[in-house]
Amino acid sequence: MEPIVQFVIPALVGLFIGVLSGLLGIGGGTVMVPVFRLLFDMSAIMSTATSLFAIIPTSISGALSHVRHKTCIPSLGIAAGIGGALTSPVGVWLATLSPAWLIMVVAALIIGWSAVKMLSKAIKMKPAQPEPATSFAQAAGATSGGAPSADSRLHETSRTSGAASASNMELPSGKLTRNQLLIGVAIGLGAGVASGYVGVGGGFIMVPLMLSLVGISMRQASGTSLIAVMILAIPGVIEQALLGNINYLAGIAISIGSIPGAIIGARLVHRVPERTLRFIFGGFLIVAAALLVLNEFGILG
Repeated sequence: MEPIVQFVIPALVGLFIGVLSGLLGIGGGTVMVPVFRLLFDMSAIMSTATSLFAIIPTSISGALSHVRHKTCIPSLGIAAGIGGALTSPVGVWLATLSPAWLIMVVAALIIGWSAVKMLSKAIKMKPAQPEPATSFAQAAGATSGGAPSADSRLHETSRTSGAASASNMELPSGKLTRNQLLIGVAIGLGAGVASGYVGVGGGFIMVPLMLSLVGISMRQASGTSLIAVMILAIPGVIEQALLGNINYLAGIAISIGSIPGAIIGARLVHRVPERTLRFIFGGFLIVAAALLVLNEFGILG
């Protein structure tokens, strides 16, 4: 029974976390922190430190998948990651000075705010219209040369719904201005502090801010934030390791499942409508915030 508790269960939890990471652009810490507190009875600081440690392989795996599928903007992710790398050790330092309940309450407040912003935007969006029936000419073309790709269908839907919508769905990295990259660095500075303090990667801050301040699509923000998370988490993990706060056994076990899960999640991005993705992301954040608070004050048992 002991090996199951130490490896199999964390690996299955990691698989679920990895799917969320690849699909929603988060590092998974918003699930891992309460899991480490509940299942492994770790202290608050060890839960955040181990979460930050496990986030790195998950983020790397998910980011690579997004790069291959071109559902991210690498230059923006690197800019935000560099900004976060400068401040994540500051967040770790602040966490060592804070009581356990404050760390969890701050995490819940930040996640809850992000959830409200995400859900409000999703509510304002119109549901995706069904694709028109395939015409005879399209059918003939498919017969002679092959069916249109998913990217082609997405481009056609975006084109018919308006030029502005199409440009928002697809923003090439080469089109980013210097000001947009500086905004990315600023976003990373804030996410780095939050990441080091509550051990949740920072994607829950970066995704909504990239959507509202930089103007990229949800699909691009998800993958781009993973690039930033895998960079900004490294200095914080190094500091936590030097302080002896990381439970390596639990972190490695949960990472084993999260890596393939992140790949699966990244591949699902193309198949989930953006409005639906916003609702999933916002709902997930609300659940995560509630778990953090309930867990900290012992309401969960």
